[in-house]
Amino acid sequence: MAAGTVKVTRYLVVLTDVRPLTKEGRDERIEPERRRQVVGATSREAADRIATAFAALGMVRAGRQRVKVLAVGRRRSPGG
Repeated sequence: MAAGTVKVTRYLVVLTDVRPLTKEGRDERIEPERRRQVVGATSREAADRIATAFAALGMVRAGRQRVKVLAVGRRRSPGG
């Protein structure tokens, strides 16, 4: 990595449907929940603002959907 290059973590905010709990529980690796909306963000603060907006939705408040903030791979900052 060159001197002065900055790595930036990107975030995904995911709105999913909640699946009923089974005897085995919920394992996202085996059976992921259905995604309703996916939005990218370049900072944790931006991701949290988007997640807060999603959390105000009626389906989330009623427990039928959930919001997840996921940190994904890093990328190099342009000019950084």
